Amino acid sequence: MTVIIAGERSGVGKTTITLSILAYLKHHNFDVQSFKVGPDYIDPMFHEYVTQKPCRNLDPILTSEDYVKSCFQRHISGSQLGVIEGVMGLFDGIPTGWESTEFNSDFASTAYIAECLNLPIILVIDCARLSGSVAAIAHGYCTINPRLKFAGIILNRVGSDRHLDLLKAALKPLNLPILGVVRRQDNITIPDRHLGLVPTQEISNLDILLKRLTELAANCFDWSQLLPLLTAETLTPEPREIPVKIPRVKIAIARDVAFSFYYADNLDLLQELGAELISWSPLTQTIPEPVDGLYFGGGFPEVFAESLSQNQPAIQQVRSLINSGIPTYAECGGLMYLCDQIIDFNQQAWSMVGILPTTAIMEKRLTLGYYQGKVLRETPLLSSGDTVCGHQFHHSHLTEEPPNPIYDISRYHSLPETHPEGWVGTLFLMFTVPIYTYIGGVRPPSLNGF
Repeated sequence: MTVIIAGERSGVGKTTITLSILAYLKHHNFDVQSFKVGPDYIDPMFHEYVTQKPCRNLDPILTSEDYVKSCFQRHISGSQLGVIEGVMGLFDGIPTGWESTEFNSDFASTAYIAECLNLPIILVIDCARLSGSVAAIAHGYCTINPRLKFAGIILNRVGSDRHLDLLKAALKPLNLPILGVVRRQDNITIPDRHLGLVPTQEISNLDILLKRLTELAANCFDWSQLLPLLTAETLTPEPREIPVKIPRVKIAIARDVAFSFYYADNLDLLQELGAELISWSPLTQTIPEPVDGLYFGGGFPEVFAESLSQNQPAIQQVRSLINSGIPTYAECGGLMYLCDQIIDFNQQAWSMVGILPTTAIMEKRLTLGYYQGKVLRETPLLSSGDTVCGHQFHHSHLTEEPPNPIYDISRYHSLPETHPEGWVGTLFLMFTVPIYTYIGGVRPPSLNGF
């Protein structure tokens, strides 16, 4: 059937709960496919580390509702079990209908995906500071949308036995299955920083942590009820027709601890279109030439700015390749790498590639949310007049705006307010496309730009 692990709000422990379930299943040699609602990059890294299979994002804004359905069907097929981790609180989505009487705030939310895929929900409730009120929370979440199906609840951060008795007594009239009770944990902490969890590549004791999560799941969940809910339904996905360009093009993709934000579906799509993806590290390597294009994803270049700046052979090579006219696509952290400098949180300046005449400065203010952009000029991937959707999540800003922007962007389905974004050079830089916004589900008909 597959279920969605949802939280009543952010910070209730749904990622810890999801990882403990995945770790337990993998420990018992189940083949499990995981999914993540929304645009998150880091939670899927943890999923993939546990399951040894790419986690798939389910995001109807970056793609479409039809794509969410086909993605789920395609990747759940052939797996024994499936687990979907939600995003934020169950009903926290994107507001639509600002100027009408049909205002709705749950588009693209966990609830929206549950309804779209017709899947049951397991609601995780943080019980640390409540007892009898848990019933009102559970009842409200389970009844506000009668189209949703709830398989049960998991009580997290439960204190004493007396505390648990109070919670159970309050919930009893609801006849809602309690699928797990997780006590307060002092020895299970996933480190985080300014953009959320620290990526898996940087956590040295991750295997120890996963062992603890496996033990937690073994002792805290009612597997007689939970395991049948996770059984994957046999689905027949619709075949996709994607043209392949022959001969293959080689795209150098920056992949290391500084650049790790990539959607698995986008990488799959590039390969299906005929690209050979050649991974390399801007921290420690140079690009294995010859290549036909460059792809810089997001990540944490500000954390590793000193090491990036010290790899001068890579910086000089990237600068030379872009100046020669090689097609280049860079998102967020990748854009920062192509700037003159990165100024980190300690106000230390580090020299970067210097293709873009601007400096990326780290700041406390967080830029977060979905954006839509109207394409203003031709690029290898998009045509003038196209509309694309993307997501921004960063603590930095640029000192200079692009003189010839690629996009005119605004908040997705929000009050009208636009600003320019995306750099496209002139002369030899005509194919360089660096932007702050992560674009998901870009499905070009070919790789002719390369």
